[in-house]
Amino acid sequence: MTQRLVIAAVQANPTVGAVAHNEALAREHLRRARAEGADLAVFSELFINGYPPEDLAMKPAFWAAGKAAVERLAAETRDGPAALIGVIWPNADPLKRPHNALAFLAEGEVKGVAFKCDLPNYGVFDEKRVFEPGAAPSVFEWKGVRLGVPICEDIWSSGVCAQLKAQGAEILVVPNGSPYRRTADDERMVVAKARVAETGLPLLYVNEVGGQDELVFDGGSFALSAGGETAMRLRMFEDAFALTAWEKGEHGWACVEAPMEDWATGPEEVYRAMVLGLRDYVNKSGFPGVLLGLSGGVDSAIVAAVAADALGPDRVRCFMLPSRYTSRESLEDAADCAGRLGVRLAEIPISPAVDAFAEMLTPHFENRPPDLTEENIQARIRGLSLMAISNKLGFMLLTTGNKSEMAVGYATLYGDMCGGYNVLKDVYKTDVYALCRWRNGNDPYGVAADPIPERILTKAPSAELRPDQKDQDSLPEYAELDAILHGLVEEEATLDEIVARGHAPETVERVQRLLYNSEYKRRQAAPGVKIGARAFGRDRRYPIVNGFRDVVSSR
Repeated sequence: MTQRLVIAAVQANPTVGAVAHNEALAREHLRRARAEGADLAVFSELFINGYPPEDLAMKPAFWAAGKAAVERLAAETRDGPAALIGVIWPNADPLKRPHNALAFLAEGEVKGVAFKCDLPNYGVFDEKRVFEPGAAPSVFEWKGVRLGVPICEDIWSSGVCAQLKAQGAEILVVPNGSPYRRTADDERMVVAKARVAETGLPLLYVNEVGGQDELVFDGGSFALSAGGETAMRLRMFEDAFALTAWEKGEHGWACVEAPMEDWATGPEEVYRAMVLGLRDYVNKSGFPGVLLGLSGGVDSAIVAAVAADALGPDRVRCFMLPSRYTSRESLEDAADCAGRLGVRLAEIPISPAVDAFAEMLTPHFENRPPDLTEENIQARIRGLSLMAISNKLGFMLLTTGNKSEMAVGYATLYGDMCGGYNVLKDVYKTDVYALCRWRNGNDPYGVAADPIPERILTKAPSAELRPDQKDQDSLPEYAELDAILHGLVEEEATLDEIVARGHAPETVERVQRLLYNSEYKRRQAAPGVKIGARAFGRDRRYPIVNGFRDVVSSR
């Protein structure tokens, strides 16, 4: 029995469905682990198939491709190191769903397969739909060391790890596909420490990194000693390959050598999540670049910055589409922002199209006075123009509406909601300003210092669709609006609870009405990076036709 074990933690970026690519990526890391003297390489959850596979997991051909890839990879372990790698595994009963599994590869063969026991079925997770749970967890022995392998959700309650302890596990090795949200790193650490305290076993937590549709996997892999002390931290939002040395003493195994990186916090971690999510969505989908409307406002400015940081300025095209209501300041601010970021900016005046629509439609408006209709026509002309350029150039259009606007319907369907992706979809307006301030004070990707002009951050927000328009003409101040929305969306608080926090009953009721009435728009919105606990779409799913309204009991 060895007294020292070197484990390579592979925090890498697989692609859902790209089995051949993921197999090649795993082979590359296995060879590196061998060259650097590792005894075992640990990959993340469902690494071979990509996570989450959603309904791809229902396709037998997809299971077979993953199983065959793992069997080929097993040959890489003939001369070491062994590997633990996530894969969809067919059920022994062909009439049942497959397993979310972890294959143990060693000495040139598949030595065993462990099945995930606790399948999550909340929030963004829907695993009970596509997987069969394992009946019991597994312990694998390598070089005389008994490794308990709970898979991701298996550590979020005590049962699975307690069983592994009873089976003689000496180290808990946990492969994960744990997506980012603001509180994820703290929550994972609390849960992991609870399992360590309950079992008295050290733990190695290896998480995926990368973007997948709305989800971002932030990495942030770590190790804990049997006493709960942090023994390793890998960087968030970046690929990482780390050797960890484990030694056996009189009180069991301990991680004695491993990197200890700082983790991003606050606006930085949100910004990095947005960059990674956009980069992988664009690159994994095969787009040559992105384009967006740069209005001179704060939302499009931060989206342009994220795009330039994610893809490089040469892959970002910006367009200013002024109308008769666009201010000189907005034109100047858009040009200033584009210049600081080094992205191309072109101008497409929309007045000719607005006039053409007026000529076409006015006879059918039955002499009704101008209203929101004319404002929406301008937004839709902009959306049509940008989509036309997207079609012609093959660049993906980014939409720029923030969560505050999406919540209350202050985004025009088929207008400024046009686009293939939205990095601000789960970011409230007040957070947009915080992100801008952080980005102006930091240049994490070496693209541009201080990219957002100060005037963009200090002027009153406006869609500029009518004379002297301001967002707060028809909405509460964003600080109040976001506080109310946080209560309604993130907390599912009652109106009475929100009113008790100091908000006027009529304001809270109006915001609730706008929120519910805009569900049909959100169903048609572009995907975007999940940032908080309850993102619109996968997290928060409300009926479009909905007759329920909470009321303030004191009124």
